[in-house]
Amino acid sequence: MTDNKRLAFSILQFLHDQLQSGSLTSGAQESLEVAVQCLETAFEITTDDKTLAVPMTLPEIFASATDKLPVESHVNNNSAPPQPPNSLTEEQREEAEALKTDGNDQMKVENFAAAVEFYSKAIAINPENAVYYCNRAAAYSKLGNYAGAVQDCEQAISIDPNYSKAYGRMGLALASLNKHTEAATYYKKALELDPDNDTYKANLKIAEEKMETSSPTAGMGGVDLAGLLSNPGFMNMASSLMTNPQVQQLMSGMMSGAYGGMPGGASEGGGGLGGGLGGLGGLGGLGGGQIAAAGGQAGGVGGGLGGGQGGGIGAGVAGSAAPSGAGATGGDLSGLIQAGQQFAQQMQQQNPELIEQLRSQIRNRTPSAGNEEQP
Repeated sequence: MTDNKRLAFSILQFLHDQLQSGSLTSGAQESLEVAVQCLETAFEITTDDKTLAVPMTLPEIFASATDKLPVESHVNNNSAPPQPPNSLTEEQREEAEALKTDGNDQMKVENFAAAVEFYSKAIAINPENAVYYCNRAAAYSKLGNYAGAVQDCEQAISIDPNYSKAYGRMGLALASLNKHTEAATYYKKALELDPDNDTYKANLKIAEEKMETSSPTAGMGGVDLAGLLSNPGFMNMASSLMTNPQVQQLMSGMMSGAYGGMPGGASEGGGGLGGGLGGLGGLGGLGGGQIAAAGGQAGGVGGGLGGGQGGGIGAGVAGSAAPSGAGATGGDLSGLIQAGQQFAQQMQQQNPELIEQLRSQIRNRTPSAGNEEQP
């Protein structure tokens, strides 16, 4: 600690000399005064403690040290620093290659954690070899460490921008992170460098298919519900339906329990009322009883709006007959069906393009692709 205090004392002396030189601005002088106070507090010294003084001042020590350096070490300071030479010996290169081979052997027996260790040791010896990073990226991907794989692929590409395998493995890692658009970009770059690689072609096709099918509404059968709700034509027609006096009367009756009670007591169960907007087109008429199946054993009543042959509107009634007073009356059902038919006819007349779009979406929906095994 004594040497540290002596060094701090020399620095304090230098700062005091600068304060007394009169060459500083008022702002700089104030800053130096604060620095002096901080040093005195930190090292518990003052400039009055002459026992810490050394024979040479700090500028003299600095001048003496720099005079002993080679001339070229302190001239041309604006030039870029020289790049460090490649100092690897042949033995070190061979050792790194042997470690890479050991890693490859571990990959063959699916011991991916051990493979990572061998590749990491090879990188520690020769950090400028793109193959080592790319191989470790493959091991990371097998372990589910896709973020690590992305980092290693980036490093490999920075070392060798023409290394096609690094782009291909980057694409695999990004695809595993559900970043299919970015993955496709890297697959395309890999194909530019290796146009005959069938694996890159297959993976690019998968990524592009994922890009087309990926959607927030993918789990809803392929129908773009968000787009439907934002469609002014659809919303205007829905609003028109809700202002229809017949529909309002029916909705009011449902809210008051006039069209079927809740199950309770000795009753077998109230009538179920359900309305279904079925597939507009190839699905055919969707029976109301299918949607109203939860209505109970007593009976299910529902208006099924579906596309029949030629795009017509059908209505279905299914379920056992409800006991007297338990279900909806024929007039109520007729009113519901009539209102539904009016709504569907309005949709067909006012916006046939929207109807055709819905039909097309329902006809063309496909099950979501499973997790394909990556090559």
